[in-house]
Amino acid sequence: MTRTAADDLLDVLVQAGVRRVYGLVGDSLNAFSDAVRRSGGSAKGGIDWVHVHNEEAAAFAASAEAQLTGRLAVCAGSCGPGNTHLIQGVMDAHRSGAPVLALASHIPSRQIGTGYFQETKPESLFAQASHFCETVAHPTQVERLTRGAIQAAVGKQGAAVLVLPGDVLADDSADKPHHSVVVTDRPRPAPTDAEVRELADRIAEAAKIAIFAGIGCADARPELLALAERLNAPIGHSLRGKDVVQYDNPFDVGMTGLLGYGACWSTLHDADLVLFLGTDFPYDDFLPTRNNVQVDIDPARLGRRAPIVQGIAADLALTLRALLPLVPARTDRSFLDHALHEHHRMVSHSVDTYSTHVARRAPIHPEHLATVVDEVAADDAVFTADTGMCCTWAARYLTPNGRRRLLGSFVHGSMANALPMAIGAQVASPGRQVVSLSGDGGLGMLMGELLTVKTHGLPVKVVVFNNSSLGMVRLEMLVAGDPPFETDHDPVDFAAIAAGAGFLTRRVTEPGDVRGAVEEIFAHDGPALLDVVTTPDALEVPSHLTVEQARGFALGLGKVVLGGGVGKVAELARLNLRNIPRP
Repeated sequence: MTRTAADDLLDVLVQAGVRRVYGLVGDSLNAFSDAVRRSGGSAKGGIDWVHVHNEEAAAFAASAEAQLTGRLAVCAGSCGPGNTHLIQGVMDAHRSGAPVLALASHIPSRQIGTGYFQETKPESLFAQASHFCETVAHPTQVERLTRGAIQAAVGKQGAAVLVLPGDVLADDSADKPHHSVVVTDRPRPAPTDAEVRELADRIAEAAKIAIFAGIGCADARPELLALAERLNAPIGHSLRGKDVVQYDNPFDVGMTGLLGYGACWSTLHDADLVLFLGTDFPYDDFLPTRNNVQVDIDPARLGRRAPIVQGIAADLALTLRALLPLVPARTDRSFLDHALHEHHRMVSHSVDTYSTHVARRAPIHPEHLATVVDEVAADDAVFTADTGMCCTWAARYLTPNGRRRLLGSFVHGSMANALPMAIGAQVASPGRQVVSLSGDGGLGMLMGELLTVKTHGLPVKVVVFNNSSLGMVRLEMLVAGDPPFETDHDPVDFAAIAAGAGFLTRRVTEPGDVRGAVEEIFAHDGPALLDVVTTPDALEVPSHLTVEQARGFALGLGKVVLGGGVGKVAELARLNLRNIPRP
């Protein structure tokens, strides 16, 4: 058979270390999918095709693989609707800094611009969702543009897109690609001596120093802890920084933000100097507005969330290594000890409230389910969490240990990400336990991916927080002063649906049955789904509640009462209101 441009594309991907492509086949992709078929799969030096049921899921799966492994992952979609489905997950990967290459096939090249069947403008569609988006207009461009796309995704940490007209993929190969090394790491700029000295001087002038750390600390954890020890500085963290920062950390004071807990908010606001290290935390209302220093590899992030007195655009590990010799050890622990005491007090109160009022009481609280999942799950489990209330329970009740991972759509905030991300995580790490913490809203949106799990025999464990409600949206309406509207839906037996797809399933409605069901589901050696009916009235309350939020919530409850929901308000009060911190 004549060698095609699609074969050239596949060879470049293999040279880059790609072992699989997540996607849904389609006519404009036929030449490439046939090249994948003829390659014999990864076991024979080729590439595997991981069939999904929606291109969106393909991109989410690739994003999870890239975040879990740190290596390039690839997804593919056919022309028109295949591209527009693909873009949701590609956007998530890009905003998460996951090195993902999207192969967006296109209509025949001679038809571009004519309003042809399924025609879109992929370059415009993906412009906001990628560092690189170019069209391969001729077979001679395949090698150069593919390598350029790969280097952009890996080097800039985000998505790259190749637009591939189907006829160009099917054309004869221009020439078999040369073997060329693919750079597999991003640039790591070092700070200047003057920047490091200025930071050291600012630290010397401050009595109370706090650190706010994010996912950018992933490669700088030893340096981060060494700095905190040198300064006796408490460390708060973002949600994405939880995996990296929280475990085995004697300086930990929790997390700020809408999902926050512990003493992070008060610590940051009490400090004389706050070091924002590797974080682009978006909720500026929770951040201090004075005496902040920010270190981030991306200069565009410096000062865009909160005012700063100094910004350093450099690799964090290199910056901290240069800084540590200039910072003498401190003996005064008063600020650190106060922050740790407040954090312990707040967390202990939450634990006491849970043990007294939540565990073992009907209806089932999501906090109880999350706690049991945390206790039963493997020490190296990978958790994927749906956006919404599932993020809250994951942030507050999952325990990181340096081996576990927590993935989610934490920047783009898309619904329905947990299950397809679990697919990518499980394919990339077949020996690890992968748990999808799915909301009923998210699972309902991409429920077809249960079929993907079964088709590939993936031992993914799906835990459904089934409250028949879009819980986060419901709460947002109440906080805004509005009664919930169109957030609740008919009860659904997800266990019955998954059983029809060939899963082992359990459905739980009583608190006392939760632990046994979790243990049974997690012990199964194949696909399994646990459907737990939880109360929709569990509230996610930030560690710092503003007067405006409290006023809006009270107004929203008042409207519920006027609408005849007196019983509902009483139930909310019984379950939650005693736990809301004072503003």
